[in-house]
Amino acid sequence: MKNIGFLSFGHWTPSPQSQVRSASDALLQSIELAVAAEEVGADGAYFRVHHFARQLASPFPLLAAVGARTSRIEIGTGVIDMRYENPLYMAEDAGAADLIAGGRLQLGISRGSPEQVIKGYEYFGHVPAEGSTDADMARQHTARFLEVLDGEGFARPNPRPMFPNPPGLLRVEPHSPGLRERIWWGAGSRATAQWTGTQGMNLMSSTLLTEDTGVPFHQLQAEQIHLYREAWREAGHTREPRVSVSRSIFPLVSDLDRQLFGRETRSTDQVGHLEEGLARFGKTYAAEPDKLVEDLAQDEAIAAADTLLLTVPNQLGVDYNAHVLDSLLRHVAPELGWR
Repeated sequence: MKNIGFLSFGHWTPSPQSQVRSASDALLQSIELAVAAEEVGADGAYFRVHHFARQLASPFPLLAAVGARTSRIEIGTGVIDMRYENPLYMAEDAGAADLIAGGRLQLGISRGSPEQVIKGYEYFGHVPAEGSTDADMARQHTARFLEVLDGEGFARPNPRPMFPNPPGLLRVEPHSPGLRERIWWGAGSRATAQWTGTQGMNLMSSTLLTEDTGVPFHQLQAEQIHLYREAWREAGHTREPRVSVSRSIFPLVSDLDRQLFGRETRSTDQVGHLEEGLARFGKTYAAEPDKLVEDLAQDEAIAAADTLLLTVPNQLGVDYNAHVLDSLLRHVAPELGWR
């Protein structure tokens, strides 16, 4: 069995070819897609966060709305860029969204990826300390965020408060018990995956790795997952960690499917440069269901993960993306033992 959900970047553009032409469209359709995903039997609705872009940016109002409209599926992010975040304010927002959803929040965070503007986090008021990098700052924000999620009091109460306080030091509220164990780190390399394991966070790995060893993407990603689990065990964490991988998968079951994605049947891994280093990008899977079953059975990273997130072309609209999810759940997942 595998948890199967979708991951949406929430793109929008005023182009007449897009079904998502405004920020309002992107947000409202994201909620509707989550509802539709729950109805067809999917397990999760995840959203990417990018700043200064025509994409989803402010996740917590969206997550709270999805949590209020659904009852079963996990809701989450993949990922929030921690360079931009105030850890305490984020802990309040995350706690509120998780309580609205009844404890279904699965929060993916990370150092982030190249953004639309130079040093965008500085416009948000976050500047790395002298002698440190933006990546260092992201991990510092993360460490503080995780501490606050533990729920221990740390703030000295006012001796003459407006409202009565409980005894002892105070914590940020609302606090959602258990959320700390539902934090994921988006790791783009094997070394970062090992660090994630030591920190006791779940692992979120996408269709991009910021390194290349010459082996197929799925094998490199499977190695990343193996190293993560080794680091987790060596750190002495007692619970079972979770691992997700993202894939672009399109069962070709209709003429429209073939028209839109038939050319992707020849897709292969790609190697390119990202931030002055080599990166390997995973291929798109597109084929008739029986061929998809055969191809996906060979994907070592999917086999190693407990959660599969389907990256969806959200600008094609809610109905089409719900169809893609339904096609995979109906025609592919049972044949692979995922259902």
